[in-house]
Amino acid sequence: MKRRIIQTSDGSTTIQIEDWDECYHSKHGAIQEAKHVFIKNGLALFPNQKVSILEIGFGTGLNAFITFLEAKKQNQSINYVGVEAYPISVAELQGMNYVKELDALEYEAVFEKMHRGEWEQSNVIDEDFCLKKRQQFFEAIDDVEQYDLIYFDAFGYRVQPELWSTAIFQKMFTALKNKGVLVTYAARGVVKRSMIEVGFKVEKLAGPPGKREMFRATKLIP
Repeated sequence: MKRRIIQTSDGSTTIQIEDWDECYHSKHGAIQEAKHVFIKNGLALFPNQKVSILEIGFGTGLNAFITFLEAKKQNQSINYVGVEAYPISVAELQGMNYVKELDALEYEAVFEKMHRGEWEQSNVIDEDFCLKKRQQFFEAIDDVEQYDLIYFDAFGYRVQPELWSTAIFQKMFTALKNKGVLVTYAARGVVKRSMIEVGFKVEKLAGPPGKREMFRATKLIP
């Protein structure tokens, strides 16, 4: 499918799949969405500690890079696993302006290292951030109680409803440690029902710019 780089409302770039009219990040602001959904309502719940994160949809690496930057502020040590079935190209990567827009030029080499690092191997980004990228379909995920936090950033239900199924959320529930949290930009009723069906406690929160609501789901086992 044809893909092109576009600029979102906050000045940051993303990739648009033209056939689907679907983007890797919100057209209303890629960076704003990542900070609101995954940092404010996810990572910020775990200050001053080691955090193990699974990202569903590694994509452009924006969420991983922002997590690296924010973890420095929150004194966190991060073990990050990003799952992606179709890695972006070098040309697409070069079209992303996240380092500049995040005013993080001192960490430009970090962003590059995240993408240059070998797939299927643990890459030490720095002493407090380890990244492993897995080229894998989401239905093949079989981790058990490994993660404190899941960034669920799959393409939307409108274009890939199979990625938001009860079967996928069962895998997410199994992958989380007890009291672990899943955050996503989505807020459809069918998604909430699937989450609840597998055992999640689901909260509806204020959404990022351009979106009224989002979900946060917690695994709580007595």
